[in-house]
Amino acid sequence: MRALLGLSIVLLQFWTVGIAWAKDETLTYDRVFLSTSADTQVENDTLAAILYAQREGTKLSTLANEVNQLITKAVQQSKQIPSVDVQTLAYQTNPVYDKQRLASWRVRQSIRLESQDSAILSQLIGDLQSTLAVESINYSVSPGKQREVEDKLITEAIDAFTQRAKLITKQFGRSNYRLVEVNINTAGTPIRPMAVRGGVMAMEAAVAPPTIEAGKQDVQITVNGTIEMQLE
Repeated sequence: MRALLGLSIVLLQFWTVGIAWAKDETLTYDRVFLSTSADTQVENDTLAAILYAQREGTKLSTLANEVNQLITKAVQQSKQIPSVDVQTLAYQTNPVYDKQRLASWRVRQSIRLESQDSAILSQLIGDLQSTLAVESINYSVSPGKQREVEDKLITEAIDAFTQRAKLITKQFGRSNYRLVEVNINTAGTPIRPMAVRGGVMAMEAAVAPPTIEAGKQDVQITVNGTIEMQLE
């Protein structure tokens, strides 16, 4: 009786494993991979700039005091313009060596300015260049505008995917299809900061505002996935 019971358990285990294996190895037919996309060019509407104050010398406290005063003044001046967002960035104090011996100190701090009013920010950058140096300037698309454009492109790309799926299904003589898998991806032109060459020390004379052109960037939505064509 025990031997018979043991044999039944073994057979049941083999039968269960067989079902699981058969389920994992289920064959699929009439599947097609599709890929469609929609793209457009978007006007950059946000200007950002990074400026910095830097001093080098032997007396660290004097250097730090000068940099602190320059950055504080720049932040206060920038905050007077409601349409400009200002953010202080990294504060760095580094030793400068000459033939493996400490020769001086270098103190530096940066600020980041951002605005959707490029004319006002361009003028502010020109004003601040009398005391600060410009590290980089770049344009980008604001998050709100980016989402608006992407939502429109997603609709267009999905419509194109659906139309192509219907066309392929019809041409293969099938009556319908079901969606097996789908992926939606976003792609855009990376932002390339415009580096500004210049000396470490800012110029003391008045500086004309930099010439800046917003330009455009590409935004693309890709929809790809697999459909399974059906007879009924």
